[in-house]
Amino acid sequence: MTTLTDCRALDARDVLRPLRDHFVLPEGVIYLDGNSLGVLPKSAAARVAEVITREWGQDLIRAWNSAGWFTLPQRLGDKIASLIGAGPGEVVATDSTSVNLYKVLSAALGMAAEDAPARKVIVSERSNFPTDLYIAEGLCRERGYRLQLVEPDDITAALTQDTAVLLLTHVNYRTGAMHDMAALTQAAHAAGVLVVWDLAHSAGAVPVDLRGADADFAVGCGYKYLNGGPGAPAFVWVHPRHTDRFCQPLSGWWGHAVPFEFTPDYRPAHGITRYLCGTQPILSLAALECGLEVFGAAHALGGMAALRAKSLALTDLFIMLVEERCAGHGLGLATPREHAQRGSQICLSRSEGAYAIVQALIARGVIGDFRAGSGDGRHPDILRFGFTPLYIGFEDVWHAVEHLRQVLETAEWQRPEFNQKHAVT
Repeated sequence: MTTLTDCRALDARDVLRPLRDHFVLPEGVIYLDGNSLGVLPKSAAARVAEVITREWGQDLIRAWNSAGWFTLPQRLGDKIASLIGAGPGEVVATDSTSVNLYKVLSAALGMAAEDAPARKVIVSERSNFPTDLYIAEGLCRERGYRLQLVEPDDITAALTQDTAVLLLTHVNYRTGAMHDMAALTQAAHAAGVLVVWDLAHSAGAVPVDLRGADADFAVGCGYKYLNGGPGAPAFVWVHPRHTDRFCQPLSGWWGHAVPFEFTPDYRPAHGITRYLCGTQPILSLAALECGLEVFGAAHALGGMAALRAKSLALTDLFIMLVEERCAGHGLGLATPREHAQRGSQICLSRSEGAYAIVQALIARGVIGDFRAGSGDGRHPDILRFGFTPLYIGFEDVWHAVEHLRQVLETAEWQRPEFNQKHAVT
């Protein structure tokens, strides 16, 4: 049986341990929700203050040039590109994941309409993140397409002559299950289908190789594993073979070829810059840059390969400790055991009290989150725990499971205050 001493020994041998010092980690808190909102980089407060007091306060509008504000989406995009298997000049940091998804899905449908106008179906996973499905639903209504939702094992079979686009999230938000990006992209292309990938739950947590997989489009989130802060700008990638072929529909002035010529007609910029829209949120981009800079420090310690190895070790340990110490309390494992099919989170299922158990843990300083089931028995309620290898340690895992054991054994979760639903779960 693994002991606390064993976990401390693992921390002592962890070559990534110094990265923890780059973040603000509140005393007495074990933060297992970085898959939903990453923690604060220590450099962020000073950096945002500098942008406010010096760049905005002193340089004023000149800072668009003097402080390099104008090119910030592209510069941050290049930093993100190194984490997702994209090349320089192929990614921009901008807007939200939902807005970026609307852009790339619109472009993909436009391309499909030119190449194969009879294809009128978007295929996605039934348990895909809801905002992705909502955006797809809206585009289907606008353009006369149909959204077909399938289970993971049925994705390949759904790629028929009627399918225009396959829309998938790389790591499932409810279960932590990870798709084989290369295999599914290859299957889609063999069927004449374009693929859009949502990397919100994988960028910065698991290795991603968009170019190697020959993907078509990708979007992702800046405030989860990239630690950019609440509502941080997202990012968008388009394969270079597609960028200049089609215009995204939000033709704002930042996506114009020469925005400061102020011409009345829209001329799209070359390359990924055309996926920008309106004026960029500079304060938010500055905070996101601080989160991305930590990955530069991680690169010197082994980069994404080392982060992935630690993530798997942390999640393996969590599964083992839960099964050793919380047996008999009705917990199921919703996340795949196989490393190749697992993201950087572990999701436990329970038929009763999942929300209240999470709330009891939060009251103890162990912060995870809850995701509701489907109500039809197809998908159970989920206790969700994210393991960000940049700052989570093995001792954190041991203590988190000990708190979970105590909450279950004492039935602490049944207290009324833990059964009152909050607006954000």
